[in-house]
Amino acid sequence: MAYPDDRKYTKDHEWIRLSGDTAEIGITDFAQQQLGDVVYIELPDAGTKVTAGQSFGNIESVKAVSELFAPMAGEVVEVNEHVKSHPEVVNTAPHETWMIKVKVSSPGEGSALLDSRQYQELLG
Repeated sequence: MAYPDDRKYTKDHEWIRLSGDTAEIGITDFAQQQLGDVVYIELPDAGTKVTAGQSFGNIESVKAVSELFAPMAGEVVEVNEHVKSHPEVVNTAPHETWMIKVKVSSPGEGSALLDSRQYQELLG
């Protein structure tokens, strides 16, 4: 699996794609493989503040419940309602499926995240 170059990655296996000061956040293909069949995703409401490195929701599979961690701080401006009602889409299209959009408070924070090459090295 090639990891797209148009976004950054976390060691917790989330991706973030910045467009100006707004970012889409989702999980990586590696994360969905580890989880197995995703059956439920709990996401925050629009207007919720998220903190870099802190949990913003949960993702539940037939195997486990895992926390979702925000790659960058900001305010949730949109929640992907489709992914809430059809959580299995993260298994079939993890890099096309964003979960939340965040207006980031400090776009410069993104420099601490991994690029696709660094992320793939992390995976080994």
